[in-house]
Amino acid sequence: MRMLIFSRQVGFRFLALLSTFLPVPSLGQDGHQLFQKMQSALGGRDKIAAIKDYEQCVRADAWNDDGKPHGEVHKRTRWIRPNVLRLDQVGPGNSYVLFFDGTSGWEVLPDKGFVPLAGDELNYARGYLNGLDLNSWLADKNTETVFTASAHNMISVSTKDDDSSKTEITLNTDTFLPEKETVISMSGRGHPSVTRTRQFQGWQATQGVKFPRRIINFHGDKKVADIRVEELKLDSGIKPEDLAVKPKHLKPDMAKCGR
Repeated sequence: MRMLIFSRQVGFRFLALLSTFLPVPSLGQDGHQLFQKMQSALGGRDKIAAIKDYEQCVRADAWNDDGKPHGEVHKRTRWIRPNVLRLDQVGPGNSYVLFFDGTSGWEVLPDKGFVPLAGDELNYARGYLNGLDLNSWLADKNTETVFTASAHNMISVSTKDDDSSKTEITLNTDTFLPEKETVISMSGRGHPSVTRTRQFQGWQATQGVKFPRRIINFHGDKKVADIRVEELKLDSGIKPEDLAVKPKHLKPDMAKCGR
């Protein structure tokens, strides 16, 4: 259930996205130019790239895919550019802790205790790291990334030679800020695609860069999380060695983060 308030969902990497079914671009629009307009609306590519570390506390109301309420979840995300990540989450049946340094790491799971990251859990950490907004907003750093204007004010983001998935970003026609982002995963021939959508509201600037204060997640057409950002800090001097510390009693370290 932990994926419900994940900034990007398990099983995809934002910078490894491609659909072989590229739509016809909207007349007069270029995908990369639209992406650059989005970057400018967010505060500018240079300001985004200059952020060295990030800490976010959120509270989310969660539901399962059948619409059953799953309760309230609190999550603390800490990140150091380029690839150090720490997640601490508290919620009914889905509390966990994760540390990843871009290569390896560890995790505390309710049913397994303290374990090194491996297999699907390692892939989860890689996907989460690559999918953080401060990374995905700089997707054009990767020369393999393909941008297509798939509809009016909609960007399709993909990667050459990978037909596993793509991301479609719908921009507000006035502000060019993202209104909606949909990840479309190709399940294989003969199988339906899987969509995961985030809707963004309440954009506010911190250190000259705009971040959404409310995010609503959907699996297909089912709402699975309504997320409210309670605290956001940038460039507070987070140290990798602090994030790597195993939590006391193997419990999430929420500090004063929504608790």
